[in-house]
Amino acid sequence: MPRYPVREPDPSQVAEGGVAAVDRALAVLTAFRAEDTGLTLREISDRVALVPSTVLRLLASLIHAGFVQRHADARYTLGPATAQLHRVYAASFSLQDVVLPTLRALVDQTRESASFHVRQGDQRLLLYRVNSPQPLSDQSRAGDLLPLDKGTGGHVLQAFSGAPGAHYERIRQDGYMSLPVSDRSRELAGISAPVFYPGGELAGALTLTMPAHRFRKTHIPVLRRAAKALTEALGG
Repeated sequence: MPRYPVREPDPSQVAEGGVAAVDRALAVLTAFRAEDTGLTLREISDRVALVPSTVLRLLASLIHAGFVQRHADARYTLGPATAQLHRVYAASFSLQDVVLPTLRALVDQTRESASFHVRQGDQRLLLYRVNSPQPLSDQSRAGDLLPLDKGTGGHVLQAFSGAPGAHYERIRQDGYMSLPVSDRSRELAGISAPVFYPGGELAGALTLTMPAHRFRKTHIPVLRRAAKALTEALGG
């Protein structure tokens, strides 16, 4: 009698013509979320719908390759190899040479932190970031994975990816979103606008973040002009 019930593989975890073990290992990697400080074997098993014995074997391979680390308290976190992948991923983007000057200009104008987010599955990746020169600012960093359903960047990415509903329709009509008090953290405020490639394809969300008490409506047109200029620079 097995200790755990056998679960049928989730079809979404196996690519047609692919290797099931690789797909499942990648599912384990993507089970980690931005808010996690560490996951137990059982928590990972529940998230990926695989029995713990299978997850344990997958974790052994991921640990060996540096993509996962196991801590003394038997909890698991992502390993240093994931940071290396992010560096390669970010370096491969030709839009870096266009986006970073835009972020620096925004920070110079507003003295608040500027970021560029792209959608990554059901999350958003903070691809590029220039921090505020002020001592009090939010602590997000390039490479962070953030919720797609919270924060102005996430809402904008969903809205301009075609998400249905009055909330997203309003964002599309306005052409931006601002939150004087963020739904991701009550201590923060944010303003985001979409950036497009040629043909209207969504490139990402340009975002200003700041402590809630420093929110200024005057930053909205500054951010929107920057998003428009960045779209034009990308040929959108």
